Amino acid sequence: MSFERTTSCGVISGTACQWPGVAAYKGIRYATAGRWEFPVPVTHWDGVYDATRYGACCYQPRAFYDEAAAPGKAFYYNEFRKGETYTYSEDCLFLNIWAPADTAPGDRLPVIFYIHGGGFTGGCGHEKHFGGPVWPTKGCVAVTINYRLGPMGFVCLPELADEAGSTGNYALLDQLAALQWVRANIAAFGGDANNITIMGQSAGAMSVQQLVLSPITRGLFSKAVMSSGGGVSQMLTAKPAEAHYPFWKQVMETAGCSTLAEFRALAPARLFAAWDAVRTQPQFKGLGCEPVVDGRFQVKTGPETLAADEQHHIPYLIGFTSEDIVPPYLYQMAQDWCARNADSYGWFFDRQLPGDDRGAWHSSDLWYWFGTLAHCWRPFAEKDTALSAQMVDYLTNFAKTGNPNGADLPQWQTVTAQQTDFLRLGEEPTHMGSVDVQKLLLTMQNVPAVGE
Repeated sequence: MSFERTTSCGVISGTACQWPGVAAYKGIRYATAGRWEFPVPVTHWDGVYDATRYGACCYQPRAFYDEAAAPGKAFYYNEFRKGETYTYSEDCLFLNIWAPADTAPGDRLPVIFYIHGGGFTGGCGHEKHFGGPVWPTKGCVAVTINYRLGPMGFVCLPELADEAGSTGNYALLDQLAALQWVRANIAAFGGDANNITIMGQSAGAMSVQQLVLSPITRGLFSKAVMSSGGGVSQMLTAKPAEAHYPFWKQVMETAGCSTLAEFRALAPARLFAAWDAVRTQPQFKGLGCEPVVDGRFQVKTGPETLAADEQHHIPYLIGFTSEDIVPPYLYQMAQDWCARNADSYGWFFDRQLPGDDRGAWHSSDLWYWFGTLAHCWRPFAEKDTALSAQMVDYLTNFAKTGNPNGADLPQWQTVTAQQTDFLRLGEEPTHMGSVDVQKLLLTMQNVPAVGE
């Protein structure tokens, strides 16, 4: 079977993957960018593009130390990255596509565009929990992306604002460029450019939130999913870029650079070391690698956009896990978001994963949403397989129609100011009212915390 497709950039060749009848297209370059410059879309390549290997991840802290041996890092390493090999580079703007192998242009399958988490400082689009999602077997096209991270994705300096008209949010502009490439080319893989669902977890969910608040993303997607990081929150509100200037000036000084040219030419290891030395200083708490109001991607704060009712009015799925980062706070954020937006569905994941006593920790739901339990070391049971199948069905139904419900699935109600039930995704999906969710969260306070 041929895995070649013809895109607007040229011919591309993919490969088979672990799911029968599904083709994978890995490491597709969607843009290029110099350090702290806006991404430039890729419009052409010569010959047949080899999309059989993943592209490089952005430099991140774990590129400069042995993560397996680092104190406090072992949990997520063992869970998601042990046994995998990653390449790190500043040249990292790549995406991956999984699609039914027999699709053709014009099939118009729904698309799920996933943005990874990692605190805006780590991660990539092909860690093993979402490298090869099951969604194409359900009639959806899957996309994951790499984008710039940490000090390569969020530096805010007045010199950069003078040079290009805005500064910061390079990571979000990468995500926008990837969306634009997908919208222009996904038909070649059987996808529907007018039916794209954006999905993210943790910092990826915060990215989704910024995308649905941005005035320059209109028409690029029609639905959104936010896991463990989206909602109405002062804590997650982007600050003006100018508020971050002192932080990045201090990073520049710590790195021994006196000019922007010197800072741009700094070796990645020295850049990350300087950033790491400054970010723990108490006067810079809440500043650094996060979205900002830059006048380009974001022109208002989140509360200002919501007060003006200018967010994207599209269907939403939003939720969190029971041992998440500050679960009661995430629950209130999700509730408030749903109450402001029609056709919103809330979930609460509390399946206690087998293999240890961590419970439903931050990111634990990803194995289930992606249908990749077989990639994990944990001794999952039939109940886990069944729960994952239900969650995949909910998600792919939502991507198709904006409604997660379907045959043989427990009914999932929309959340409104009056109807506040969330769907509890545990051993068996059931509805829980707000009082019951809050009571249950109080019982989770003594579960051991998960390290970074």
